[in-house]
Amino acid sequence: MVARLIEAGHQVRVLGRSAEKRDEIAELGAHPVSQLADVATGADVVVVCVFTDEQVAEVCLHGGLLAAMAPGSVLVVHTTASPRTIDAIAAAADHVEVVDAPVSGGPHDAAAGQLTLFVGGPDRALATVAPVLGCYGDPVCQVGPTGAGQRVKLVNNALFAAQIGLLSAASRLGERLGVAESTLLAALVHGSGASRVTGAVAGRGSVASFVEAVGDFVGKDIAVVRAIAADLGSDLGVLDDAINAASTA
Repeated sequence: MVARLIEAGHQVRVLGRSAEKRDEIAELGAHPVSQLADVATGADVVVVCVFTDEQVAEVCLHGGLLAAMAPGSVLVVHTTASPRTIDAIAAAADHVEVVDAPVSGGPHDAAAGQLTLFVGGPDRALATVAPVLGCYGDPVCQVGPTGAGQRVKLVNNALFAAQIGLLSAASRLGERLGVAESTLLAALVHGSGASRVTGAVAGRGSVASFVEAVGDFVGKDIAVVRAIAADLGSDLGVLDDAINAASTA
């Protein structure tokens, strides 16, 4: 993502927590900084892309980032997080705009400028960040006000996990019918049961191998969406049944 921004001519500062990381940042053509506030000082757009909801809250609410941002600038949160966290950040950000834009895709998509972004925020802020998001996002899907991006992404990830669970169940059925899992997956990508998930799992050769690669990323988001559903007095219904099937892969 940093490389795409540099290639597009943006001036980019990046937080590096170690000398090694700061050297890597400099090699990309960005300016490395060692303090969180230095990322935001004088910036028109500040982008946060960390791993967990807790890290988003720590960086944005407790780490001094908002206080260092210039009035009228825009904070973009790419991490898949709880809508409650985004609401709390927006409430605390009285001098800046907040855009939530959780990312779907991997490093190869970022390098190609083809990350899918589910974006929520006010029109004025979205216009400001469009030249930034367009460097590595395509499509950039505007889905509503601030917080809507997280809600759409959580549904997306619940469906993603459910499809993994369905493939796990299908693979077990195939084995009972005498078809090896790798053979079944390679064939399914050409059938009416194909999906992007089927193709990704087939590329790994087995459901278990795919779950090993993505389990930590998907698991944290499923925990969030289950908590949100519980707050509404419900669960994920049939999606939960399919998601649970993935745990036996």
